[in-house]
Amino acid sequence: MYNKIILIGNLTKDPELRYTPQGTPVASFRLAVNYKYKQSDEMKQETMFIDNVIFGRQAESCSKYLNKGSSVLVEGRLQERRWETNGQQKSKFEVVAQSVRFLSRKGSAPDPSFGGEGDIIPPEETTDLEPF
Repeated sequence: MYNKIILIGNLTKDPELRYTPQGTPVASFRLAVNYKYKQSDEMKQETMFIDNVIFGRQAESCSKYLNKGSSVLVEGRLQERRWETNGQQKSKFEVVAQSVRFLSRKGSAPDPSFGGEGDIIPPEETTDLEPF
């Protein structure tokens, strides 16, 4: 069986950082992913909003460097979470990211705190930590 997903999109709000009881950092964020297609003679666009979660040092990096509107490439796996509220079964799908690559924004101004470079390059880290 194979479960791999790759998404490119923009954050809809700043990432939320929290910690598990064992102290593992966990960042959650939502991506807006656009899909363009042609129907008859006109181009149409759909937007999907996809929840993502990442663990470990990359979670802290995402919290520190990303904000609403940031473009990212996410590689991970799809997971379904299930729970019960008021006797009703509920579920949702989310991406458990194994890596998040920060993409530069078009026309982004150089940030003097990063040596005058236009792109912010985060450390490339991956983690298999998942406190489940």
